[in-house]
Amino acid sequence: MKIWLGIAAVLLVPACSYAQAKPCEELKTEIAAKLDAKGVKGYSLDIVAKDADAGDGKVVGTCEAGAKKIVYKKGAAAAETPSKAPSGL
Repeated sequence: MKIWLGIAAVLLVPACSYAQAKPCEELKTEIAAKLDAKGVKGYSLDIVAKDADAGDGKVVGTCEAGAKKIVYKKGAAAAETPSKAPSGL
């Protein structure tokens, strides 16, 4: 029994560290895909340093071995995207 627990620990620890060492852009893309699949509209995902204040956003992931974090903000994308005015009027 102890052998199985030892083997599980040896396999689990590197898997956890790999997940945190994922590049930020890759993780941001995965999170955006999940939000889009759930029908979430009008949001932004920002990559910031781990020490940066999230402000009114929510931390939804860490990347690059914990050096950075991804912050979700509701309604920010709608403000950043310029609306297209109809031309020809």
